[in-house]
Amino acid sequence: MTAPLVIDTHMHLYRTAEDAARAKASYEIWEYGSLPGVHFSAYSGDPDDARSAMAEAGASHAVVANLLDAPTPGGDPRQDLLAYNRWLCDLAARSPQFIPYLAVDANLMAGPDLVAHIRAMVLDHGAQGIKLHPPLQRLDLSDRTFWPIFELCRELDIGIVSHSGPSRSGTQFGEPDAFRPVLAALPGLRIWLAHLGGAAWRQAAGIARDFPHVYFDCCEIVEWLGAPAAPSREEAVALIRAIGVERVMLGSDFPWYDIDHTVARIFELPGLSDAEARMIVGENAARFLRIAT
Repeated sequence: MTAPLVIDTHMHLYRTAEDAARAKASYEIWEYGSLPGVHFSAYSGDPDDARSAMAEAGASHAVVANLLDAPTPGGDPRQDLLAYNRWLCDLAARSPQFIPYLAVDANLMAGPDLVAHIRAMVLDHGAQGIKLHPPLQRLDLSDRTFWPIFELCRELDIGIVSHSGPSRSGTQFGEPDAFRPVLAALPGLRIWLAHLGGAAWRQAAGIARDFPHVYFDCCEIVEWLGAPAAPSREEAVALIRAIGVERVMLGSDFPWYDIDHTVARIFELPGLSDAEARMIVGENAARFLRIAT
């Protein structure tokens, strides 16, 4: 049997190993509760590490979807964001296995400036989408002042990947149901929600039912199946079927987790056929991202 097509729709990438190590050390994974034996990656997360991890997994492409994870100590976060996005697009121009999704943060740039930046990076530098993290950015998706960003993405026909999952306290900016206002208003968005909704995974099936244009990735959560706030392996398969196997994509959250290990976890899910696993680990992403195979 031929090896599956593997496309990672959720990778983080850093300019240096030091930047990557700093980002990994500063990010706490809290929402699923405690689970012994979770497999974490030993990679730091610079481009050479990513190439090695992709080769080990047989991955042809990976969407790079950072926030400003590793700002320059003492630097200007806005300038760091602009510099990172330009670095990523330049890297992807040299290494087309990396698909560049821009770090976007309305807290660092005014709306019109952010619109202009995204447009320029797409039209002039090859960016193919944007990344959002509503809980960390305190992004209220019902606030129409941010919607010009979504309208621009629809106009340019580029993708959007957003973290989804609960906020640690206060307003739940990132739960799947928080996306309902913008999804209802802008049905042409090419968008996927990360982590199958994370610890708010029970909301994902309703979003999938009500908004057929929305896709999901299964990054991170598949490494935490069985944790107190995560689904069991059987519940994960039921959720994937409720969403539609054809609308779920592989994501690794590299360098927190290894791509090949995440692929193996998907193929091990009980009751998921080999053909369905192959759809998830690559075929669905090839269709969504319009990658010729």
